[in-house]
Amino acid sequence: MMRDDDEVDEDDAEIDGDDDDEIENEEDLDDSDVEEKVVRSKKEESSGRTIITMEMVESWCKGIQENEKIAPVRSLLKAYRVACHLAEESDEKSSEKLTTMSKAVMNKVMVETLTNIDGILRNLMNLPAYGGKKEKLIEVKNTKSWKKYQHLVKSYLGNSLHALNQMTDAKDISFTLKHLTKSSLFLAAFPAFLRKYIKVVLHFWGTGSRDLSFAAFWFLRTLCVQLGTDCLDECFKGLYKAYVMNCQFVNATKLQHIQFLRQLFVEFMLVGLPTAYQHAFVFIRQLAMILREALNTKTKESFRKVYEWKFINCIELWTVAIRKYGLEPDFQPLAYPLTQIISGVARLVPTARYFPLRMRCVRMLNCIAAATDTFIPVSMLLLDMLEMKELNCPPSGGVGKAVDLRTILKVSKQALKTRSFQEACVSSVIDELGEHLAQWSYSVAFFELSFIPAVRLRNFCKCTKVERFRKDMKELIRQIEANSEFTNKKRATISFLPSDPAISSFLEEEKQSGASPLSKYVATLRQKAQQRNVSVSESSVLYGAEPPISDKMLAESDDEDEDEDEGDKGEAVFNSFWTQQKETRDNKPPPVDEKTQKNKKKSKSTQKDAIDEDIVEDLVLSSDEDDEPMDDDSLPEETVKTEKGTSKKRNKRKPTVDGSVKNERVNKKGGKKRKRSH
Repeated sequence: MMRDDDEVDEDDAEIDGDDDDEIENEEDLDDSDVEEKVVRSKKEESSGRTIITMEMVESWCKGIQENEKIAPVRSLLKAYRVACHLAEESDEKSSEKLTTMSKAVMNKVMVETLTNIDGILRNLMNLPAYGGKKEKLIEVKNTKSWKKYQHLVKSYLGNSLHALNQMTDAKDISFTLKHLTKSSLFLAAFPAFLRKYIKVVLHFWGTGSRDLSFAAFWFLRTLCVQLGTDCLDECFKGLYKAYVMNCQFVNATKLQHIQFLRQLFVEFMLVGLPTAYQHAFVFIRQLAMILREALNTKTKESFRKVYEWKFINCIELWTVAIRKYGLEPDFQPLAYPLTQIISGVARLVPTARYFPLRMRCVRMLNCIAAATDTFIPVSMLLLDMLEMKELNCPPSGGVGKAVDLRTILKVSKQALKTRSFQEACVSSVIDELGEHLAQWSYSVAFFELSFIPAVRLRNFCKCTKVERFRKDMKELIRQIEANSEFTNKKRATISFLPSDPAISSFLEEEKQSGASPLSKYVATLRQKAQQRNVSVSESSVLYGAEPPISDKMLAESDDEDEDEDEGDKGEAVFNSFWTQQKETRDNKPPPVDEKTQKNKKKSKSTQKDAIDEDIVEDLVLSSDEDDEPMDDDSLPEETVKTEKGTSKKRNKRKPTVDGSVKNERVNKKGGKKRKRSH
């Protein structure tokens, strides 16, 4: 009888002795008899542990390649289990002592098993050499070969899972995940293993380096392609939560990694766009609820939930998704609500200290407009910035340090008064306003679209006292006027109405060649902006120029040629894993009596219950830490609530950025209990 899949445990995933004996009776035992003699000769009487030598491993590998018998396969998997459990001591009650091996032997066993065992198992099960679908595995589960050899699959997957939980070196984990990706189809037969693998790989995706994150992404992508909807929902939720957790604390260096995770997440959506739309709708709705709470309550706490990196990176994630899949029928309906959210965030706190955040919102709106070919009125957001006093008064803080508006959300009070801040703001306004107008420089209504921006730019030229700003603005105005003349000449020759479908062909040839004056001017602005930002920070952090996942990385991962990365076979890939397990085993404390341990647990739990009896806690499913405090002068005055008013509130469920719910429990009397003085 087969054991229920839901009861599978990685600790039990080994080749049982009884099963091995039954298989040995069916196979030729010549190789195994020789191996047992070698094992007995290598016994260490002092420790009672069996040593696995390099000669034994090579003989198993040779037997697998030449004889294609099950005995060396079984022996190699036993050695693989030993390699994955070197940090564990053998149980004194067990009938067999745990074997051991050297560093070189362990590396040989790990590499040979991970590289070759998938093809061996597929051959035994009569499965395709690579890939396959869940339906094919279901058919194989009803065959005799599956019932005969399923314990080998269980052993391999369980021990590999145990090894992944123990590894700390990113190279070891990446190598293991890459080869386990080939065997992801077998996880359909073990739902318990499937859940554990997804949990572990999601952790690696969110916390690992660039290479490890990509290896984890490819494992999950292959898993969902082969298994279908069984794990797609869980992977979407896990990837989004891991992405949100990475966005809590951000600096210029980490922004690049967050950007890479963002691209991986968007690429993962392609596995199932209808399913991705359902999850995107829920997560965007959660962002809208957080923004609505801030608009209604107008408290500092509600503003902090919006004006933090976690929230901003989430809307940037969905902006990238709209930019890539905006024309898909499944994702097109999400463009409008996301645009409303971004516009509301930009206008929530209209102060000069949050100019960097407003500029990020404008860039996102420009991306959505370009992806969906929809007009979004972003010019007012930019022109309002030019009318604030911080950009029209002389800088009292001197030159100051260079300010990179693309790597921060808020500037300090000291930087607000510097010339560097003013120059960065005005340059960014010119760049983004030029991008916005260039998108519609071939529109038949360009003159009407650009009239108000041109008027307000002229007013800024009259008010500003900085000659450099006046010069740059006049150049932008000249380009707008030249583009208006360019479109008006063409518009005078047409006879159809604005509602006529033929309007879509207006200046179509010129648009393909980029012949409008504004398009040429914006091209020069991009070059200047790139040079300007390189001197301040890494140019790859720029939001509008996010590099996509290279086709080379996807091609290399998709290529399953046997010669690929075979050079790692002879190298010490798992040296750090061997050292880690050895140190863990050497530093392991002596065993504790079970009865004593149970009594200690009972006493600790009793003490904890007594301490926590009268404590009221907040149940938070996602972290709400603030990256920096907000000052009183940068936010509207907080609504004052009396203690009496607070006591009338009941439990509320507030949404968080990652789609979870924050459950607030309030004391019935509205505050802490006070002792009466007698």
